[in-house]
Amino acid sequence: MTTDTSSIILLVLLSAVPALLVAGGMYLLVQKYLDRDYRKRLLDIRLKNSEIILPIRLQAYERIILFLERITPSNLMIRVSPSGVTALEFQAQLLQEIRAEYTHNLSQQLYMSEVAWQQVKKAKEEVVTLINQSYQALEDKTKGTELAKRVLEHVMHQQVDPTAPALQFLKRELHEIF
Repeated sequence: MTTDTSSIILLVLLSAVPALLVAGGMYLLVQKYLDRDYRKRLLDIRLKNSEIILPIRLQAYERIILFLERITPSNLMIRVSPSGVTALEFQAQLLQEIRAEYTHNLSQQLYMSEVAWQQVKKAKEEVVTLINQSYQALEDKTKGTELAKRVLEHVMHQQVDPTAPALQFLKRELHEIF
């Protein structure tokens, strides 16, 4: 009886081993197929996302370049007229214009690199500093036109607009992306 039982167990094991090997092989094949299918779907999703995100990123860079152009001192002085106001009032108008432009474009940082956004913030702060320093060099009750003149003289003396480095950086980054 022991030999019968052991032979039955041996027969069951001999027939179960190939079945287990086949089941294991099938499991590995199905697993590979599912893994490949998952990667393919992930790639498709990324491709569709890039089709949507890429134009939005391009638009963000366009808007930020426009922002930098608008706060470039020479352009800012043309848009915000200094006539008929004091230097203090003109300074306030310039700073308000810069803040409004910056706030309007604040969400664009989502689509830009951190380094690019830091360049934009630095450029904005340099323009604000330039305006404030130019105002501090003036006497009380000076006209706004004198502040505009002083700001433009500072830019000419430095021979570089405070926004130029940020503009160049953004353009280089755009050429790397596209």
